[in-house]
Amino acid sequence: MKKNIMVVDDSALMRRALCDIINTDDSLNVVDTASDGLEAYEKIKANKYDAIVLDINMPRMNGLELLRKLHKEKIDVVVIVASTLTKAGSKETFEALSLGAVDFVTKPENIIEARGQQFSYNLTDVLKAVLRIDGRKTEPQQVTKEEPKPADKPKPSRPITITPVTKKPILTAAEVKKDIEAGIPKVSTVKPGNKLIALACSTGGPKSLQEVIPLLPKGMNAPMVLVQHMPPGFTKSMAERLDEISEVEVKEAEEGDVLKAGHVYVAPGGKHLQVIRKPTGDHVVHLDDSPPIGGLKPCADIMYSSLKDSAYEEIVCVVLTGMGADGTKGITDLNSSKKIFTISQDEVTSVVYGMPRAIRIAGLSNVVVPLQEVASTIIMNVGVR
Repeated sequence: MKKNIMVVDDSALMRRALCDIINTDDSLNVVDTASDGLEAYEKIKANKYDAIVLDINMPRMNGLELLRKLHKEKIDVVVIVASTLTKAGSKETFEALSLGAVDFVTKPENIIEARGQQFSYNLTDVLKAVLRIDGRKTEPQQVTKEEPKPADKPKPSRPITITPVTKKPILTAAEVKKDIEAGIPKVSTVKPGNKLIALACSTGGPKSLQEVIPLLPKGMNAPMVLVQHMPPGFTKSMAERLDEISEVEVKEAEEGDVLKAGHVYVAPGGKHLQVIRKPTGDHVVHLDDSPPIGGLKPCADIMYSSLKDSAYEEIVCVVLTGMGADGTKGITDLNSSKKIFTISQDEVTSVVYGMPRAIRIAGLSNVVVPLQEVASTIIMNVGVR
């Protein structure tokens, strides 16, 4: 049975383009449209939709105002925000995520690009992912200057080969919860700089990160490097938003940043993040401008593989919601030379159970926990200063 979708956008041409794209997929069907948030609100109250594709800047009632109203009235609906690549658009996007939107797609600023294959693939893949429909085409591609023109056919994702590893014993959520309730030591026995946290996520990640990073204490006894699949222009706004609501310091990573405990470094959209060990013993960020891997830039596999040469005694790998298997190859590679402890999100709380599922199937998960227990599980493994 097809999923029923409503498209909300003040541009009649953009509404038509979005409807045409969605209706080309056999599992999706646009059953309604609205030109602003007020019209959408009235229709949502009267009808049931599986998902809504929502513009932000609209007359009468904009997308943020609609989300606030739905949140206040406890009206549950799956919302995908269609946002432009502008700075203002990225800030509004993350406000929308904090108000309940599940994920977002980057909307082209002109109708020609909106009708291109690249945007079509991205929109339908994200919709099918959050609605848990099988048969998605590929991981959504990141739009960068190096990407093909809209008229070109997107390159398929590079197949990932997973080397078999000895499966790790997995703690259940109940066992982890029992340990958490037993209390976390206020003084860590881990030496400063001895551990590093490396987190990866994709579809559903921006919203999920707002339920993890703010729960980390200021005295977290390890730095964190973070890859969220996202195009240029959005990662800075995401980092700023997370920094505002968190005790730890969060920033978009810059070339040469020295990794410090209690700090989170977000890979910039359009750059791969690597961790390099300096002769002084410091570990610093290196931003790599090599081509996308499987359409992804940043790519988590590159981040994890770069940690093989680090001096950290243990890497705490965290894999949250997302399509595909990015991170699995890199963690497998890392596992061959470093001590690692891997935390993967469970299926129930994942918006898309792709990346964490791949980690578990590869036998790399030490614990599988719900999203609400990810932060506590991280701190149990790195301690607090």
